[in-house]
Amino acid sequence: MQEMAALVLEDGTVFPGTSVGAAGVAAGEACFTTANTGYEEAVTDPSYVAQVLCFAYPLVGNYGVDPARAESDRVQAEAVVMRTARPEWAAWLRAEGVVAIADVDTRALVRRIREDGVLRCAVGEAPPDELHARALAQPPIDGRPLDRKVGVAEPLFVGAGPRVVLVDLGCKRSIPRRLAAAGVEAAVVPGDWDADAILELEPHAVLVGNGPGDPAVLEGPIATVRELLGRVPLFGICLGHQLLGLALGLDTFKLPFGHRGANHPVRDTRSGRVLVTVQNHGFAVQADDYVSHVSLNDGTVEGLAGEDFASVQFHPEAAPGPLDALPFFDQVAAACRGARIFARS
Repeated sequence: MQEMAALVLEDGTVFPGTSVGAAGVAAGEACFTTANTGYEEAVTDPSYVAQVLCFAYPLVGNYGVDPARAESDRVQAEAVVMRTARPEWAAWLRAEGVVAIADVDTRALVRRIREDGVLRCAVGEAPPDELHARALAQPPIDGRPLDRKVGVAEPLFVGAGPRVVLVDLGCKRSIPRRLAAAGVEAAVVPGDWDADAILELEPHAVLVGNGPGDPAVLEGPIATVRELLGRVPLFGICLGHQLLGLALGLDTFKLPFGHRGANHPVRDTRSGRVLVTVQNHGFAVQADDYVSHVSLNDGTVEGLAGEDFASVQFHPEAAPGPLDALPFFDQVAAACRGARIFARS
């Protein structure tokens, strides 16, 4: 028998539902994705650490569950919120120990987040007042380091060819696979490695991957990226893009409700081409210089480029989603073989 459950926002608003996942209570920052596929990939993306993920699409789990699609070794979202959850999907979430609720008015929840910005929340089988207290006790994501360790503990090598060191602050598994498919070796290293340790691997290029949290508090990785600038071709994806911006002396800021989905239009300022992209981020870079890509939804910076660096705020590996941005990995491979990184126009 399914138990009654709810999501309660920090302001006390209650969204009732039914528990379809593990028993208990989870808390985090409420966010939503508009993607209608890729639910396994979404919940296992380490960028969702400390977040409660609401699926805006009303039916989740309609093509079953394939653990091979996972982007990490566990579900990273603190909890999952849905309108309708198919039984196989709900059973998988329970088996993974994930708090999940269905029968929620997700349309109203998404509208609320869009109007008022991201809010802390708590989810689970507990009275609303208890959930409200848990939501208020949850610290905001911005301004604090996250306490969950994500990323490899020891170097991992994928593929063959010129070496790209992939700095793992919580990157998706698809990124090293895409690098290998582009004809390079991805040397995946822990996110706390410094520049000297990275350069000891004699990379032809360095790529800083995606990950969770507020980029401005990651002082060690920012210093590492700053030290690598000008010494090796440097690339970034999502969090890596933000860290590159900070290393260049730019600022980052928190978006009202983030960009999460598989149909975000981005314009390449150099070619004028529009890419349909996969996105998952709550922070953005503020820049007037080095800009290579911009969002056509809100005008925010979606890419940076210079003579020896290039980064994108979106996810070129997709997994799943449109493959418009997949040539980014060919650009990394070309840089490994001595090609000049395209500077901004």
